[in-house]
Amino acid sequence: MIEFFNILFQIVLYFGIVAIIAYFVYPLHDNIEKYFQHKVVWITGASSGIGRELAKELVRLSPTTRLIISARREEELHSLAKELNLDSDHCLVLPLDLESHTHGFQSKVDLVLDRFKRIDVLINNAGISQRSLIKDTIYQVDSRLMNINYLGTVTLSKAVLPHFMERQSGHYVVVTSATGYVGTPLRSSYAASKHALHGFFDSLRLEHTRDHIDVTMVCPGFVKTDVSINAFEGSGRLHRKMDPQTEKGTDPIVCANNILHGVAARKHEIYVGRSAAIVIYLQRFFPKILYQVLLRIDSS
Repeated sequence: MIEFFNILFQIVLYFGIVAIIAYFVYPLHDNIEKYFQHKVVWITGASSGIGRELAKELVRLSPTTRLIISARREEELHSLAKELNLDSDHCLVLPLDLESHTHGFQSKVDLVLDRFKRIDVLINNAGISQRSLIKDTIYQVDSRLMNINYLGTVTLSKAVLPHFMERQSGHYVVVTSATGYVGTPLRSSYAASKHALHGFFDSLRLEHTRDHIDVTMVCPGFVKTDVSINAFEGSGRLHRKMDPQTEKGTDPIVCANNILHGVAARKHEIYVGRSAAIVIYLQRFFPKILYQVLLRIDSS
């Protein structure tokens, strides 16, 4: 009897993982060009990594889309705008530092509306990561991670919300992480900030469904970007090292393409990479198994 249940468990686990990968990793039939046609799309964190590739893929797949590209590094934004070969009628370079959220972002929203008259999609992609043990992390690092990743994103999204409500249309896309579901070593406050984003935007989705506002949460696994290089260490210094897992991660072009397909399909959640889908599935249905797996990885 025990052997029977062991076999049954393995079958359920296998097909459950296959099903969740099929649904969240491989998008339903969609048409990116049709969905984004003539839309105004605002991308934060657009100077590098996933955000930069999202802008490039959008221009390639939907040439009529108008873009607002935001990040702290203005020179990198101008470099991207030049690479995209878009005129000022189709691309607005708008420097933005999420850490300055205490001043609000209404003036930034007003600049966008003055240029394009509307906002259709806000892709909240900007953020920063962490590489430090809890016991070695100073309060200032915890605070900065929450300010940038959570409060900055929330403040910008709330500044756009009245416009979405007035138009009875809008789409929030929030790039979080698999750690938004599963806390892992060396990323405690980063994981906390990503968990917070899921809580906030799950609530927003429910509160504003009748306003025809969509919310898509994006949960990447390892993506080959500079995220670990730019991560905070416990002292506040930058890590300046590429993680081995990140080095072997999903190509950011593939990641961007998966995100755009999922957004065009108006999915509630998108998992980028099979490992992300498996980890989140295990956390939901078999948390003790995942705990043991993570312990072994951490001790190896």
